[in-house]
Amino acid sequence: MLTLVVFIVIVALLFDFINGFHDAANSIATVVSTRVLTPLQAVVWAAFFNFVAAFGFGVQVATTVGKGVVEPVVIDQWVLLAGLAGAIVWDLITWYWGLPTSSSHALIGGFAGAAVIKAGFGSLVPAGLIKIGVFMVMAPLIGMTGGFVLMVITINIFKNATPGRVDKVFRRGQLLSAAAYSLGHGTNDAQKTMGIIAVLLFTTGHLGREFYVPFWVVLSAHAAMGLGTMAGGWRIVKTMGMRITKLRPVGGFCAETAGAITLIGTAIGGIPVSTTHTITGSIMGVGATQRFSAVRWGVAGRIITAWIVTIPASAAVAALTWWVLRLLQS
Repeated sequence: MLTLVVFIVIVALLFDFINGFHDAANSIATVVSTRVLTPLQAVVWAAFFNFVAAFGFGVQVATTVGKGVVEPVVIDQWVLLAGLAGAIVWDLITWYWGLPTSSSHALIGGFAGAAVIKAGFGSLVPAGLIKIGVFMVMAPLIGMTGGFVLMVITINIFKNATPGRVDKVFRRGQLLSAAAYSLGHGTNDAQKTMGIIAVLLFTTGHLGREFYVPFWVVLSAHAAMGLGTMAGGWRIVKTMGMRITKLRPVGGFCAETAGAITLIGTAIGGIPVSTTHTITGSIMGVGATQRFSAVRWGVAGRIITAWIVTIPASAAVAALTWWVLRLLQS
């Protein structure tokens, strides 16, 4: 039993590492595409603030994932292992294709898919899934609105400044906005893995009678994500930073700031949103201030299609994995 628990914890941290390099583009795409930092400098900057996020924003999202997706009585080691497998496989497929899909929704889809094949749809927690579903739509819209509004305000404040002056100010400002976004990314995404590890420990009797997230789980999840971010995700960087719309430092600053506000706010509220959806929406909002055609809507449409497919695809892989594991136990 203990050996299996340790193995699943390692698999969960592997998912967190993959989440880091899959979603590295979310943290660094804008700051790389505007050439404020080199790719190496950007990943080090992002990884540092991904880890620092462990010390300031609580574990509300982890609690939601651990208790608000699947009924605790249904959860066992095989459901968790199959759910992680579904999320990892889908993340690797979309990383290979260069699609910035949501690791968060892949994990939730995998977790839910494994539970459904084991115990039916009654094993799911409707209230938690509805909240996640609502913010699946709301997060990119909030990011888009925030990016658009911040860009409009900034344009009006600096309308009499020279382009060189604006570029100089926001090249420095982007260091702060990239750091803030990486804090938001770290606290929201690392907490999903924390939730999986904590519910594993709880259901196997290693936490006692009350569900909580041990601090060693917090540190290990943030460390795994930081290392994953250091490994980079260059295929997705190109899509996020260059193909959706052409960004300048001022646009990168507004997109990252809007994304950071959305992610930190939802993390404090315990809502597991997609960092990928959020920053993509923010970049689209910034691009739309130039002219509607400045956003490459064909690329955006391809990304949105991948978003829609993520939860059912990862759920299907997880369900198949659970079925195979059950056969092996027979």
